[in-house]
Amino acid sequence: MGMSEFDPRARSIRPWNVGTQVGLKRPLTQKQIWAIRFHLDRKQRFRDRALFDLAIDSKLRGCDLVELKIGDLVAGAEIRHRATIIQRKTKRPVQFEIAQDARASLLVWLELRGGSVEDFAFPSRVDHDRHLSTRQYARLVDEWVTAVGLRRKDYGTHSLRRTKASIIYKATGNLRAIQILLGHSKIENTVRYRGVDIEDALTLSEKIEI
Repeated sequence: MGMSEFDPRARSIRPWNVGTQVGLKRPLTQKQIWAIRFHLDRKQRFRDRALFDLAIDSKLRGCDLVELKIGDLVAGAEIRHRATIIQRKTKRPVQFEIAQDARASLLVWLELRGGSVEDFAFPSRVDHDRHLSTRQYARLVDEWVTAVGLRRKDYGTHSLRRTKASIIYKATGNLRAIQILLGHSKIENTVRYRGVDIEDALTLSEKIEI
């Protein structure tokens, strides 16, 4: 049962989202990606560099990213060019590519990390049998973006999920491809997630001469 706006008690209830930014977090630009990579390389944070690169390439939700196992990412002694996992949210498979930069940083990290194919690629520093928590992953993203002068409230883990998809969409305008890459079951979800608006539509239309 709801509470009437005229009930005096309603005035004392503090909304859950006071002081927070609600809505989609911004994707990173290519310049910002390289700024974060430079920062992590300079600090010799090999795990974080591998995690960041893989987050950009895989376009996975944080809960799926942190649960990746070494066996999901390697084939023999090499890092896979493509990998497939079952998404926790949708229970559907999604395939993703691992580009050259991500393969290189993953190779460095996994050689340092050691372990077997059944181990988590990014273990918790508290309990090595468990994976990095989504909360810790979110704290790392906050740290990365603020280190390069970005406002923490504008960016989050979904920024990394959205980044490559946003760049691909701007280059191609292909929403169906973005839907597949993000593992969305409905194109409507992709439209909302991508934040397609009238400016996007007009920009794409202006490129077509008839």
